[in-house]
Amino acid sequence: MNVICFGDSNTYGYDPRSWLGGRYDADSRWVDILAVETGWTVRNMGVHGREIPRTAPDLPPDTDLLIVMLGSNDLLQGHSPEEAAGKLECFLSSLSLPRDQILLIATLPMHRGEWVPSQQLIDDSRTFAQCCRSLAERLGVRFADAGGWDIPMAYDGVHFTEQGHRAFAAGLLEVLK
Repeated sequence: MNVICFGDSNTYGYDPRSWLGGRYDADSRWVDILAVETGWTVRNMGVHGREIPRTAPDLPPDTDLLIVMLGSNDLLQGHSPEEAAGKLECFLSSLSLPRDQILLIATLPMHRGEWVPSQQLIDDSRTFAQCCRSLAERLGVRFADAGGWDIPMAYDGVHFTEQGHRAFAAGLLEVLK
C-alpha cells in the first residue's frame, strides 16, 4: 500500500526543542512509525509552517491513501475555524483521488504554551475539529479526530512530543484497522 501523509510540522516531525527547525529521529515520528508498523510505503509530505494550500499537490498515480492533517498554522495566523475549514474544503475538493482514499484527521486541540497565548486559540482549535468532522461527512471522506487520543504536547502548545508521536501513531493504527 502506498500512503502519502500531507500536513504541517507535526507530520514533518518537527522537534520544538530545536532552534533551527530540526526533526525528531525517524523512530519517534508518527509517519515513520506508521511505515514500520504496517510495512506500507509511506511518504512524508509534511512541511513545518504549512498552511492549507488552495490546490492539490501532485500525487503519485499509485497513491492508495492520502492522510491529510492541516489547519493549526491557519488558526495561528489569525484565520477563524470557519475560514480554515473553507480553505480545507477547497483543497480537498481539488484532489483527484476517490473520496474513500482520503483520510482527514482533525488537528489536536491546542494547549496553553509559548505559541498559544490565548484561550481563544484553544477554543478555535476545538471548533475547527468540529468543522473538520462536518466537512468530512459532507465530502464523503474518511475522518479521524486526534483530539480523542491521549497525545502528549510540547511546551509550545502546538507540537507533539516524541511520546506524542508514538501515541498519535497508535491512535492512527486503530483507525486504519
